[in-house]
Amino acid sequence: MAQKPSIPKGTRDFSPVEVSKRNYIVSIMRNHFENFGYQPIETPSFENSETLMGKYGEEGDRLIFKILNSGDFLEKVSEEELVEKKLKKLTSKISEKALRYDLTVPFARYVVQHQNEIEFPFKRYQIQPVWRADRPQKGRFREFYQCDADVVGSTSLWQEVELVQLYDSVFSDLGLNGVTIKINNRKILTGIAEVIGASDKLIDFTVALDKLDKIGEEGVKKEMVEKGILETAIEKVQPLFNFTGSINEKLEKLSELLSSSEEGKKGIEELRFICDNVIKLGLKKAILDLDVTLARGLNYYTGAIFEVAAPAGVSMGSIGGGGRYDDLTGIFGLKNMSGVGISFGLDRIYLVLEELDLFPETVTSSTKVLFLNFGESQAFEAMKAITTLRNNNIKAEMYPDAAKDEKQFKHAQRRNIPFIVKGINNNLFTLRNIISGEQVEVTLDDLIKKIQ
Repeated sequence: MAQKPSIPKGTRDFSPVEVSKRNYIVSIMRNHFENFGYQPIETPSFENSETLMGKYGEEGDRLIFKILNSGDFLEKVSEEELVEKKLKKLTSKISEKALRYDLTVPFARYVVQHQNEIEFPFKRYQIQPVWRADRPQKGRFREFYQCDADVVGSTSLWQEVELVQLYDSVFSDLGLNGVTIKINNRKILTGIAEVIGASDKLIDFTVALDKLDKIGEEGVKKEMVEKGILETAIEKVQPLFNFTGSINEKLEKLSELLSSSEEGKKGIEELRFICDNVIKLGLKKAILDLDVTLARGLNYYTGAIFEVAAPAGVSMGSIGGGGRYDDLTGIFGLKNMSGVGISFGLDRIYLVLEELDLFPETVTSSTKVLFLNFGESQAFEAMKAITTLRNNNIKAEMYPDAAKDEKQFKHAQRRNIPFIVKGINNNLFTLRNIISGEQVEVTLDDLIKKIQ
């Protein structure tokens, strides 16, 4: 007996219902992206390895899926190199391409490669799959979609204000009330490390601080000590462990803490501008919060940092994130091209909407009426009527085979098709509502009205 086929761990098949729900989320995102002036682009599923490697840190490099060269991929490898098993050297010889890890680095490559064709500032959105050789778990997959919106070629903080509004618009349209858009600034984190005398430990300090909600105050302090941060330095940041109050109150506390750091004060002013204007303009449903422990993507973020948390009570990590990067295109030779962008986590948003039962019933509606097949004598008349229904934007079809009535009826039930046409006689259609059981004879015009 043949073995049942399977798919790789961390990947998924999507049923018609699941695809309909995913398309619903994407259509709302796409609509708001374009309302805000973002233009769509697409990049290849795989890039040259040199484009991706070294852009995400050592951990990121490890999670990139490499593609073996076509044909004899060992052709360039000597027997000595095979015996030595020096993986980095071997990989570069047997794999020249890799699946994209995210959409940001390919976007940076796109901007540099097409810089003479692009009108700056350039606002782009991109909805495509990415791949990571990660350990699969709830909400974390090896193949998943990213939905990004970025602006490059402008240092204006109005872009950050607009991106907060974009998040709010999308999540409001999806019916997600109580979403929290957390904001911080890389300059503030740099300033904190500076005033406590731990500038050389910036990454270790911020990575530990970022875990406050997961491992608690004592856990964070323990990790900082283990990373070589002095206890006297940790004492200076004690206020951060209970950092409460309104955004303005938090900014005042930060002003006191960072009074001796020019970088830190610049970060505070940037945050004040963004938050003040977002509050004045107003948000529909989302909540804006200053989270000083937030530390995303420190390898390339240089200004504002965003992270979106699902509504309270939903067991899910972040459902979006992003930030300002002053020189991402510099990795490909185009210097001083500032940008800012955000990403929506499609798969996690799907799980949240499912958990909160927020998908409208109409999202998964398919065929509205099924014409039963009674053989060639009525099949042509049925197809004429179906063509008219389709021209009126009504989803209609005919059962393909002249099978027993019971089999055709059960097919309609299993597919949740609400209406069937049981017969056609003298241009009258016998229409049955499967849910109520009501059965009437109607003209084609009346048939259209009843189904609509």
